[in-house]
Amino acid sequence: MAGTYIITGANGSLAIPAIQHLLTKYPNSTLIATVRNANDTDLNTLSLRNTLNAFPQAKTSVRQLDLALLSSVHDFAKSIAAEISSGKLPPLSAIICNAYYWNLIKPIETTADGYEKSFQVSHLAHVALVLRLLGSFGPTGGRIVLFSSDAHKPGGANGLAKYPPSIPDDLEQLVKPATDVPVDNLGKGFLRYANSKLAITIWMYALNRALVKDPSLSKITAVAINPGNLSDSRALRINTPKTLFYLSKFVIGPLRPLLRFMDPIMRTSAEAGADVMDLATNEAFPGERGFFTMLKKDESSVESLDEGTQQKLWAKSAEWVGVGGADTKLETLEL
Repeated sequence: MAGTYIITGANGSLAIPAIQHLLTKYPNSTLIATVRNANDTDLNTLSLRNTLNAFPQAKTSVRQLDLALLSSVHDFAKSIAAEISSGKLPPLSAIICNAYYWNLIKPIETTADGYEKSFQVSHLAHVALVLRLLGSFGPTGGRIVLFSSDAHKPGGANGLAKYPPSIPDDLEQLVKPATDVPVDNLGKGFLRYANSKLAITIWMYALNRALVKDPSLSKITAVAINPGNLSDSRALRINTPKTLFYLSKFVIGPLRPLLRFMDPIMRTSAEAGADVMDLATNEAFPGERGFFTMLKKDESSVESLDEGTQQKLWAKSAEWVGVGGADTKLETLEL
C-alpha cells in the first residue's frame, strides 16, 4: 500500500529489519523514520542510515523526535500534518508505534513533563502522535500498529515479572507512581514497563471504538501486536542488570534454536519486523482490528477487555497529553 509510513524508534533492533522489509517489498512507500538522536555519532542511527542507503531510490527521511518531551511530539505531528496537507508527503498509510523505554536498574525516572518515563515514551507520546495525525490518513484509511507484549498479562513474562501488571483505580499512579518502598529496581522497573504495555493494549480497543464511530475515519484500523520474545534485541542489554546482559549474550542468543522449544514465541527481531510491516501495510489481516501474538489473532488479557477501564484510560490519556477536540480529526473524544 503506497503512502507515508511513520515508525518511531526507527534505529531499534526490530525497526531496522522492518524498514528493510518495507522498502524491499513495498518500494513505492514513503518512510519517515524517527529517532531520539538523529546525529550519526549515535551508532544505531548510523546503522539506520546505512540501511536506508541500500535503497537509493526509496523516499525516506530520518527525523529527530524525543518521545520523552510531549512538546516535541506535538510539534512533530503538526509538521507532518502540514507536509501532507501541502502535498510534500503523500497521505499516511500507517503509524508504527515501535519505540519504548524501560529501566530495570534505577529508581523511577520522570520526564520534563512530570510523567513516569516508561509510561510516557511507550504510551503517552504515541497517544499524542496518533490522535494528532488521524486527519492525515487518506480516504482509503490505513493502519495504526501499537506494540504490546506478553508482559501485559499476569504471569506472561517468562520469569521477569515479580509483580502482576494492573491498572490502578487511581490512574494518576500510572504517570506519577509513589517511590518504591522497599527499593526494587528490577521488579518495579519491569512492572512499570508491563503496565505501559497493558495501557497500550487497553487504549487500542478504545481507539478502535472511536474510529468505528467516525464515518470519515472508520477505514483506519488499529492493532496491538505482541511481536514475540526477541532473543537478539538490544533492549536486553540496555538499562538491565548485568546478569540479563550476559544471559542474553552468551545463553539466549547462542541457544535460540533449543530455547524455542521451551518458548514458542521466541524469535529474531528480523522475523518480528517482517510481521509488523505486513500488518502495517494491510497485507496481513486487511481491515481487521484487535490483538495479535506475532502474526496470529489472539486474546489479550482479561483486564484489557474491560470497557469501563478502556473508557477511563482513553479519556485520561488524552488529558495527560493535552489533546482536545480541536487537536484531532475525531468528531468527538467521547466514547
